[in-house]
Amino acid sequence: MESLEVVKIAVEAMRDKKAENIKVIDISEISVLGDYFVITDGSNERQVQAILDGVEDKLAEAGLDSPRIEGHGSSSWILMDYGDVIIHIFAEEDREFYNLDKIWSDGKVLDI
Repeated sequence: MESLEVVKIAVEAMRDKKAENIKVIDISEISVLGDYFVITDGSNERQVQAILDGVEDKLAEAGLDSPRIEGHGSSSWILMDYGDVIIHIFAEEDREFYNLDKIWSDGKVLDI
């Protein structure tokens, strides 16, 4: 499956779980880490966990293996590594603190 298709499925799953401030950044020309960062946040720990579960379920239905995941349960920053697509799910205040949006501002923001 193409990286952009993974992004589209992940974004759809995030929207289904009422994720906030979804941002897709194309980092393919500025980093060897992958092709895309998908960054979003939830208003509380339960929503962050629901977003994680929703993304994981939708991508599993699409035939993708389980990702490498850092952070679970009560974490306020969860990273899902699907190879060329890296998904960051934050609690609202931690997203502001770590400010990945600014750190990766040299990437191209996509409208998905």
